[in-house]
Amino acid sequence: MTSRSGYVAVIGPGDGAPAGLSRLARQVGRLLAERGAVLVCGGLGGVMAAACEGAAGRGGLTVGLLPGDDRGAGNPYLTIALPTGIGELRNGLVVRACDAVIAIGGSWGTMSEIAFAKRTGKPVAILAGWSIEGRLESTAHSPEEAVNQALPPEVWHLRPPLDLIGSAHEAIG
Repeated sequence: MTSRSGYVAVIGPGDGAPAGLSRLARQVGRLLAERGAVLVCGGLGGVMAAACEGAAGRGGLTVGLLPGDDRGAGNPYLTIALPTGIGELRNGLVVRACDAVIAIGGSWGTMSEIAFAKRTGKPVAILAGWSIEGRLESTAHSPEEAVNQALPPEVWHLRPPLDLIGSAHEAIG
């Protein structure tokens, strides 16, 4: 069995997420898988599916905590799909199941997960998303920086850091 370096939630808008956010999410998913992290998410489309796609492409483990009762509703890149049947309340479960959170973009559901994470003392890296002066001090400017904030170097299992890609603003544009 492969050694895992942590559980990281990737959160962001579901269906209808802009293509730029999906590109960032795929890159974050790849980087997390390369560093041996388990990717946890809400299991649906948009940023969640893109991050899972990136992780799956690198052999990463992905876990989706689905809002409904149908395991089949999960995105096709999930390794494990867990139906909760509790709707949006599953956002709290996503945060509680992880060691750190990477928020990509923003929606009201994303904001609720950021709030849960901050309230419970989990590290939060925000990439191309919500900004609240004085409250969210961990804004990342690239997928690499977001993963570095979520997985400090001491948990990389001796994997070297990858080259930084362009800023999130360039990736979206």
